[in-house]
Amino acid sequence: MSVSHSAITSTRTLYSSSCRSFGFVRFLSNQYIHRPRFVIASNISDSHSIMPRNQKKGGRSDQRWIQKSSSSKTDGPSDATEVKSASTEAITNGINKLAIAENSARSSIPVPQFGSVTLNDVAPLHGQSNGQSSHVTVGSPPVINANSLHGKKFVYQPKSYGTVSGATTIDSPKSTVNTAALSKLFKKDLLENFTVDNSTYTTAKIRATFYPKFENEKSDQEVRIRMIEMVSKGLATLEVSLKHSGSLFMYAGHEGGAYAKNSFGNVYTAVGVFVLGRIFRKAWGTEASKKQKEFNEFLEREHMSISMELVTAVLGDHGQRPREDYVVVTAVTELANGKPKFYSTPEIIAFCRKWRLPTNHVWLFSTRNSVTSFFAAYDALCEEGTATSVCKALDEVADISVPGSIDHIKVQGEILEGLVARIVTPESTKQMETVLQDYPSPIEEADQDLGPGLREICAANRSDEKQQIKALLENVGTSFCPNYVDWFGFESADIPPRNADRSVVSKFLQANPSDYSTFKLKEMVRLMKEKRLPAAFKCYHNFHKINLISDENLHYKMVIHVHSDSAFRRYQKEMRFKPDLWPLYRGFFVEINLFKASKEKAAEISKNTPDVGKIYKDGDETSSKNDLADEDANLMIKLKFLTYKLRTFLIRNGLSILFKEGPAAYKTYYLRQMKLWNTSPGKQRQLSKMLDEWAVYIRRKYGHKQLSSSIYLSEAEPFLEQYAKRSPENQALIGCAGNLVNTEDFLAIVDGGRDEEGDLDTEKLLEPSSPKPDSVHKKEGLIIFFPGIPGCAKSALCKEILNSSDSLEDDRPIHSLMGDLIKGRYWQKVADERRKKPYSVLLADKNAPNEEVWRQIEDMCRTTKASAVPIVPDSEGTESNPFSLDALAVFIYRVLNRVNHPGNLDKSSPNVGYVLLMFYHLYDGKNRTEFESELIERFGSLVKMPLLKSERAPLPDTVKTILEEGINLYRLHTNRHGRLESTKGTYINEWVTWEKHLREALFQKSEYLTSIQVPFEFAVNHVKEELKKITKGEYETPTTEKRKFGTIVFAAIDVPVTDIHNLLSNISEKDPKLKMFLENKNMEENLKRAHVTLAHKRAHGVTAVANYGQFVNQKVPVDVGAVLFSDKLAALEVNPGCIDGQKVSSKNEWPHLTLWTAQGIPPKEANMLPQLFLEGKATRVEINPPFRIIGVLQFH
Repeated sequence: MSVSHSAITSTRTLYSSSCRSFGFVRFLSNQYIHRPRFVIASNISDSHSIMPRNQKKGGRSDQRWIQKSSSSKTDGPSDATEVKSASTEAITNGINKLAIAENSARSSIPVPQFGSVTLNDVAPLHGQSNGQSSHVTVGSPPVINANSLHGKKFVYQPKSYGTVSGATTIDSPKSTVNTAALSKLFKKDLLENFTVDNSTYTTAKIRATFYPKFENEKSDQEVRIRMIEMVSKGLATLEVSLKHSGSLFMYAGHEGGAYAKNSFGNVYTAVGVFVLGRIFRKAWGTEASKKQKEFNEFLEREHMSISMELVTAVLGDHGQRPREDYVVVTAVTELANGKPKFYSTPEIIAFCRKWRLPTNHVWLFSTRNSVTSFFAAYDALCEEGTATSVCKALDEVADISVPGSIDHIKVQGEILEGLVARIVTPESTKQMETVLQDYPSPIEEADQDLGPGLREICAANRSDEKQQIKALLENVGTSFCPNYVDWFGFESADIPPRNADRSVVSKFLQANPSDYSTFKLKEMVRLMKEKRLPAAFKCYHNFHKINLISDENLHYKMVIHVHSDSAFRRYQKEMRFKPDLWPLYRGFFVEINLFKASKEKAAEISKNTPDVGKIYKDGDETSSKNDLADEDANLMIKLKFLTYKLRTFLIRNGLSILFKEGPAAYKTYYLRQMKLWNTSPGKQRQLSKMLDEWAVYIRRKYGHKQLSSSIYLSEAEPFLEQYAKRSPENQALIGCAGNLVNTEDFLAIVDGGRDEEGDLDTEKLLEPSSPKPDSVHKKEGLIIFFPGIPGCAKSALCKEILNSSDSLEDDRPIHSLMGDLIKGRYWQKVADERRKKPYSVLLADKNAPNEEVWRQIEDMCRTTKASAVPIVPDSEGTESNPFSLDALAVFIYRVLNRVNHPGNLDKSSPNVGYVLLMFYHLYDGKNRTEFESELIERFGSLVKMPLLKSERAPLPDTVKTILEEGINLYRLHTNRHGRLESTKGTYINEWVTWEKHLREALFQKSEYLTSIQVPFEFAVNHVKEELKKITKGEYETPTTEKRKFGTIVFAAIDVPVTDIHNLLSNISEKDPKLKMFLENKNMEENLKRAHVTLAHKRAHGVTAVANYGQFVNQKVPVDVGAVLFSDKLAALEVNPGCIDGQKVSSKNEWPHLTLWTAQGIPPKEANMLPQLFLEGKATRVEINPPFRIIGVLQFH
């Protein structure tokens, strides 16, 4: 196929990601690739894959897929310069033509080795000379002067591995350019002088991103139920993959950039580039340099990025130091058409096998039997599972198992972080079958000299982070990393560093969008800023575009760094009201181009983007959720293993508490974590014993100097190894230990102690808490405190409790400390009172608005033997604050009606509104559920004080408006002045005006504000009753944990114990021997529960137990045929029936229900009764006809 137009690119085939049957392929030629109409693309010749399907057949010897029991994709709009003569024959090329062109998939413009081209070789900077118009052609590639290139050889020289015997002095490739022009350009303060007007446009393109982060609003148990329901009805398939323990690394080619989770141009990305480059060398052998270059060109040409889990021993400790440094591909993303499109897992596997990139282990579950068995298998293994046992169990229960190209056990080890389970379309099974047939795993190249490894290079270059980065990039080679500008920029005093002024974002938002994608990205950024989501928009100079920069053409990179998971939750809520919003992605990097357009260019942009700002519907914008509803398409659950969590969350994350606050605080911390995880009582006892011993060991060794969390395994692993050797029980607890990889000599140097992945906070680090009993013991004290806002009636409530002698029906003395009357440090005074009166009830009459205060209260509880109960005003809250505007209005109104308040906050105060807004914002960032959950998790109880009537009219617009104005003014004030009082600073006059209008608005609606409040007497009585329940032990702690299911040990049929007692009573009346046997056994007391064990994971294996998952909670008929008993044992012989026509069979050779065992005899010995009967050592009483009991199948 020959084409002549510059917009035509090489052909490539991809799998459908919008329509999910695999019958057809998606083929992209020139007329199917959508590019902005005003972008000039270079000529690229048509590509032909020279990698036939039968090349290197055979693949991995361990590759397998188990089967136990097509659609086409509509491409986006064609390019504006589409070539109508392009042949459509190539559509029939088939799925095997995924573009990895050996010869022709190269840009017609050679990419010179960095430093081999001077500025004179490049066309003059736009707008600087030649009398050319300063208006630019947006997106134009570098223009190479052909004459200046004559005679130059553009050869990617083989890299020199160097040595590792000592630190190598390595300089980054130096640009030989004359920096005078660049210096002159940058000295102009380009951004400051760049004004935004009607001729200003902006183009924004996503360069790399990872999947959107969707928070399940349902509990984990509810998500499970929905997943099982969807698979059972044939609406979806469950896909499960391994969670490797590393950090996120994204790669968009050398030009596109290498990115970590929230940054680029640092040691994290240098390590990622090195490891990925080494993967190519290992996979492709002598062809590696060529393939590296082609891969970079492919990603740049097709505007794609790949995301990987980067697992190394040089970037700090996770759950286990990996045996090898590696990456595993987790996402492949198309970015050419604006909104990211993520490949399905079959597409990822095909892509990776073509490029010989590492793939993950994946399992598919497409039937009710398999999906219920999966969840049961996890529950059976969640506290002891390792890579071997988990993979074996999942292989046995899955419908399809696709091993990864790398073996977790060989490269990472036995400690497995977890599993990721998500809903995919039911066609995924057929898609996977097609991929596995058409794309066998490539065979590995013969052993070859790869040069020094990551650990050797880091060990040889220990001077600083910069030296390590240079050494790593130098060893990658110029084929994969031609220059280092993303890391070091241009090392000239006249050229600015990477960081750009924050005004880039404001000018980006003000400029006209040049295309629809830019419009959507602006919409996203504007919404995040308006809603004040916790996120930063960090901008940097884009040195890859250095030769395009001019006075009227600026290029930047923007990193959207989300600081808190609450931002994702709040953004999700916005998407419900605005379904056309683009999702908020994790790892989000955008290229921004600000430019001036001539009238002709502006008209062209307007003509080619008529729908910017309007409702936009086309194939690219249509959601490709595979016909699943949005809520279901995003169903995902992460399932972690205790053997990993005990290392990371209990040992590593507890180091600061252990060393700063001592063993008692550390014990409180780890016990709380285990309770949150719903760890079984047996494991809690075992872990407590081990962690107490660890605390003594490490403090004795390190004293007061805290062990670094980045190398904690240097001490923890040998300790765990020795501990595991003591007993099989300890070995099961630890999972696996030993063969420690020493990292001290090669750990990457990270300036400022950055934690790029942020997994130290993956599960929120909880500080030590107070005891969490459901009742308050009389031998300990009680602290009642108030996380509230002035005007919430705490002082009035304290007076009512004090004045009523039987308020709590408790004999302990009650006393109160009013914060407005205490001089100095209030909470220190409370602590002193607790020590003086340890068995009293103390009312802490002061607002306790933040976690710092809560930690102090927890410390008091621990050091003075007390429990604490928070009392909070009841309120619906907002998306980012636990108190609604209705509640805030009432609080302010109450304060404005005070007279002679001890704290001087009353109607005579000039800044009541400001003070209450200050308290209100102390709670900002938590919605009501998060606020209450944290208090319950810390203190074990929560009392809500009624505030507003449920049946009330909406807040009047005048009141709502004045409060919103105050909130905006408060944010302006604090952004400029911090905590400076409102009577000072820039906005004094605005505050005076607002305070006046606030009073007018509230007093005009005084009748409304009074009517919506519940009677104070009712609120006081409600609080008293709740406090009584707590002191009496009648209070039930609300459930806040998402995960309430526990580990599984065995499957059984639970039967009503009363039916068993009645049966025994009836039979014994007819059989004297049985009656005599039962006379002194007191069966009513000794037999409290009854069940028929079907399978036990120790005796029969995890899979045997898990396979009963499909029957859980269903009724099962059980026929009782006989009673067998000896002097030490008694049991019923049973025969389980069927559920929906399927026989429920016990894995026990003799199905039975144990009735009684003598002291010291374990219940499992009842299996011996049939043999004892044959030997004449037991009696058998037959029941004819059999007696039927209805039981329920359950996991235990």
